[in-house]
Amino acid sequence: MDADAFLALALGLPEASLSSHMGAADIRVRGKIFAMPPGARGHGLLKLTAEQQEMMCAAEPALFVAEEGYWGRSGWTRIAVQAVDEATLSGALWMAWRNVAPKRLVKAHAPS
Repeated sequence: MDADAFLALALGLPEASLSSHMGAADIRVRGKIFAMPPGARGHGLLKLTAEQQEMMCAAEPALFVAEEGYWGRSGWTRIAVQAVDEATLSGALWMAWRNVAPKRLVKAHAPS
């Protein structure tokens, strides 16, 4: 995967939009950040819960790493975009999206 594929998948989620915060690009749903596209080091960021972060980092340590400091303790998790496959990235983006999207929107897009 690459940065363009990351953005395409993220922006393909319901009501996702590209924005910026503190000079860096981010992806939001109804104004709340759920992901940040890959930077120079090739890592994107996802807003996970602490439990999700622990699970993803334990299951795929080559792909998922908790961000350092406060951000990491808040669930922000780095994902190695160059190494991840589309299915894993898509699932992780949906997870992050569901964590911040309004409950009604999540319910409207729940898997069948």
